[in-house]
Amino acid sequence: MASDIDTKDTTEEMRTAAHRFMAASVEPKYSYNFSWLGRPIIQYPQDIVAMQELIWRTQPDLIIETGIAHGGSLVFSASMLELNAICGGNADASVLGIDIDIRDHNRVEIEKHPLYRRITMIEGSSIDPVIIEQVRAAARGKKSVLICLDSNHTHDHVLAELDAYADLTTVSSYCVVFDTFIEDVPAGSYPDRPWDKGANPKTAVHEWLKAHPEFEIDTSIDDRLLISVAPHGFLKRVR
Repeated sequence: MASDIDTKDTTEEMRTAAHRFMAASVEPKYSYNFSWLGRPIIQYPQDIVAMQELIWRTQPDLIIETGIAHGGSLVFSASMLELNAICGGNADASVLGIDIDIRDHNRVEIEKHPLYRRITMIEGSSIDPVIIEQVRAAARGKKSVLICLDSNHTHDHVLAELDAYADLTTVSSYCVVFDTFIEDVPAGSYPDRPWDKGANPKTAVHEWLKAHPEFEIDTSIDDRLLISVAPHGFLKRVR
């Protein structure tokens, strides 16, 4: 029997509800509710699932992540690479994390994790030329590279990270820019941070893409997730 539900109206209703949830989730720090294999991940569950799909689809030899915090995302990426390897993927695939300040207690917990053998960490600014060269050296010769930018969320910093690392993304893989949703929530939602509506990862993405037609926003991911910190942030390299 055909449904009498108007799919378009339902979709718009879902988008509105999702936007309201995202705006309401900022102040209580909803993303801090979750962990992955024992480490706080500071991500929304929907984005975790989306990243699992991308890691399986692209089968990266290397995942580069800016921003480490407690290490949950590094452990997540390492665990996905482990599963890829079990299923016939690259047994030596690894994840490289960069952070300007790796706290001692976080480093200890990450280094004693069973999946640490797939993880390398570099301490320093992700836009420092010395650090950039170390990361680029690690990516040389890799057949498939996936990038995740999730450190300082100011417009200028994200733009600099895109300039530094996005071209390492291999064709058909992704450069994922997190926290683009800052542009979509009310101004002043981050009173203690140097980013806000009008100057954030999404504004950086839109500016950067003007000169980089080799990348496209994969809006199909946004359309499926609805609840995500990275709308317009899933950048697919198409050539």
